[in-house]
Amino acid sequence: MADQDEDLVDVDPYDPGDGSLPVFRWKQAGRETLATRRQLRQMGLRPGGHEPVARIECRGGKRWAWLYRIDLAKPKLPMTLAKEAALDKAMAARQTCGTCRRRYFHCIPLKTLGSCLECFDGTPADPASYIAPPATGAHRLAA
Repeated sequence: MADQDEDLVDVDPYDPGDGSLPVFRWKQAGRETLATRRQLRQMGLRPGGHEPVARIECRGGKRWAWLYRIDLAKPKLPMTLAKEAALDKAMAARQTCGTCRRRYFHCIPLKTLGSCLECFDGTPADPASYIAPPATGAHRLAA
């Protein structure tokens, strides 16, 4: 009986055995110990520099995400004023028309059209969907 116990080995069914990362199917990974980056972000955490420990696949392997250990995750870094200013500058570039200089509340199709719809083909824009451009120096002197 003792010989039989020595032959038993604890085997991980998800371990590929070649040293690569284990691959889990959709909703098969341990939710208590592993999480994706998005799930970590919802928990107020970040990977914290450690490498992924597994991969989760869905849609027959066409979509996948890395899995990280929750116990090694670190708290999310707070937004600084410099980061906030950089984010606002980047969003302003995506929301501002180069022709009429209006800043819209949504991203405009700059890559495909190069400007807002009103400047491109004359489709009128709702005045509640943008902020008018600031007045130039010449307009301020006239007032």
